[in-house]
Amino acid sequence: MVLSYIALALLIFIVVVLAYGLIAIHDIPYQIARSRDHPHQDAIEAAGWVSLFTLHAIWPLLWIWAMMYRPDRGWGMGSGAGERLESRIAELEKQVFPSKGADK
Repeated sequence: MVLSYIALALLIFIVVVLAYGLIAIHDIPYQIARSRDHPHQDAIEAAGWVSLFTLHAIWPLLWIWAMMYRPDRGWGMGSGAGERLESRIAELEKQVFPSKGADK
């Protein structure tokens, strides 16, 4: 009889630990987003809860979404990237269309 109570207590303990583990795992993308001061923290947290009901099917996408943003460089484009791209396009246009570049 005592062994049955020990087995029941062990079973309840395992179920509680597994439930807590699932909730802790689903929260990892939100913790990453919060540590990086992500602009979409709330959306990542809500999607994490939704991923619990979809058996974590969208969880890898949340991880990627949380990891994409960094406070020092934003979404990955460094400062001045647009200006460098525009100057490179202008150089290539001058090479391809030399008469058009002289008109400007």
